[in-house]
Amino acid sequence: MLVNVGQAKTDLSKLLARVEAGKAVEIARDGVPVVRLTRLERPTSGARFLAARGCLAGRISIADDFEFSDDELDDLLDDPT
Repeated sequence: MLVNVGQAKTDLSKLLARVEAGKAVEIARDGVPVVRLTRLERPTSGARFLAARGCLAGRISIADDFEFSDDELDDLLDDPT
């Protein structure tokens, strides 16, 4: 289905219902298609978390001395500077 921007603004809820039903909607400016709306597949339970957890795998590293010891924290908190 092809709609112009003005119609898309007016009928956004109806267009979203069509997209949710699995039908693509193209939005045009002066009759020239600019964007296509398609339904997103919902991730399975936990899939989003797992994808986010692994997105930087192998790209970052954490130094062995990343965390402060209790004594180092005490020194930092006691130092007024």
